[in-house]
Amino acid sequence: MWTAGSGTDTLTVFDPTNGAEVSSAPQASPEDVAAAVKAARAAQPGWARTAPAERAAALRSAADALEAAADRLAGVMHAEMGKPVDGARDSIGAGVATLRQYAELGQLHGGRTLAGDPGAIDLMACEPRGVVAAITPWNDPVAVSCGLLGAALVTGNTVVYKPSERTPATGWELARILTAQLPDAVLSLVTGDGRAGAALAAADVDVVAHVGSTAAGRSIAAAAAATGAKVLLENGGSDALIVDGDVDPVWAAQQAALGAFANSGQICVAVERVYVHRAVAERFVDALVAEAGTWAGQLGPLVDVRHREQVHAQVTAAVRDGAEVRCGGQVPAGPGAWYPPTVLTGCTDDMAVVAEETFGPVAPVVVVDGFDEALDRAARSRYGLAATVLTGSMSHAQAAWRTLGVGTVKVNAVFGGAPGGAAHPRRGSGQGFGYGPELLDEFTATKVVHLEAPPTGW
Repeated sequence: MWTAGSGTDTLTVFDPTNGAEVSSAPQASPEDVAAAVKAARAAQPGWARTAPAERAAALRSAADALEAAADRLAGVMHAEMGKPVDGARDSIGAGVATLRQYAELGQLHGGRTLAGDPGAIDLMACEPRGVVAAITPWNDPVAVSCGLLGAALVTGNTVVYKPSERTPATGWELARILTAQLPDAVLSLVTGDGRAGAALAAADVDVVAHVGSTAAGRSIAAAAAATGAKVLLENGGSDALIVDGDVDPVWAAQQAALGAFANSGQICVAVERVYVHRAVAERFVDALVAEAGTWAGQLGPLVDVRHREQVHAQVTAAVRDGAEVRCGGQVPAGPGAWYPPTVLTGCTDDMAVVAEETFGPVAPVVVVDGFDEALDRAARSRYGLAATVLTGSMSHAQAAWRTLGVGTVKVNAVFGGAPGGAAHPRRGSGQGFGYGPELLDEFTATKVVHLEAPPTGW
């Protein structure tokens, strides 16, 4: 169901490579949000009664349609948030795979019977929660959205979807592809900035699923506390990379550069702070600076000038407080939102570039005297999303994954892992499963049923 909104404001997105206007979208009013939620509420019982195999078939058709539109959609994503087209196409491919994964898993998701009285039937049944509000980010707008939308839809929920105001056309295109395969109002789209997101989080919905900043996540959690909606949050992180004293510093620098600079640092689990053992620190930093030089010509811009200002402000504040810029750290002349891969040394834990999420191509380095010190300092964070440890010691690897209070620990690889991995982010990084088969559990409620035959003689 596509209708004109009642709002009069318009969002405008500018190409981060050159500052040219590339897209615009309406700012949904509170009345628009309420209407979308009302339509989703009305459509939900019918969608819940649809056979799981039919819901799965709709998701497979949507995946096929998304795959067919990948080149066009990659161009839209590139224009709105600057991700190179090849990387955008890969990201869309991940979204296609996610939809197909949930199409298969959704048909197998169910409850279980209980061992009760032989004369009765006892079971735990899974039911859709109802209406889901999905509020998604700009840094990976298709893949993240496909995860939340796929899992919510295949389990019988209806969804009101709000993409980031920085990638509204990408969200609009994705919604058009998916809704063509679904009954009316099973998936609705609203566009807008934080005002639309706030209205949606406070609306008559049963689940609010959000991937984005910690500040937005806290606001959403507060709004949902007033309505009783369940909240799923994957928020910011300040992911640590620990470089032990027994590793090859050149290899470690390659890992650090990949973690800090990929997608211009605009990845939820990007390397945001590096703790390097003094024994290899000098060689590691030299190699990391060299790696930054190889990445310089590969990076796309940051999403917009406003975000670049935030990234550069953290770098500037760190330098003012004693950090040294080893490379990068300067705003390039000319249009667009470009920012170079940057390496900082002499950093301390109280600098914002270490303590907070920078979300840019910046690698702040802290030198430590031993592995235990690195582990202790890495664990001192208000975030708990992910962390990486590079070490040749199995005992250090074991200590790391058992000690670090984060959802994901990676040993000797900054990225990677088996499909279907799902973890709980902690503290300021959120709550609830965001991926894998367990996400289906998040979008369903469990009902216990005890069923006996009526007494004889009626």
